[in-house]
Amino acid sequence: MQVKKVLTYAAIAFVAFYLFTRPADAASAVRGAMNTVVNAADSLALFVAKLT
Repeated sequence: MQVKKVLTYAAIAFVAFYLFTRPADAASAVRGAMNTVVNAADSLALFVAKLT
């Protein structure tokens, strides 16, 4: 349980460090992740639409 807590804090610290030192790259990573989610949702919607 303690290891999970340490890893969580380390991940948060890494994300904060990345945001402050490379904000453009961080924004690009978030944009890419959002595009992936949107594309997956579009694909799922198309699949459901084709079922009917």
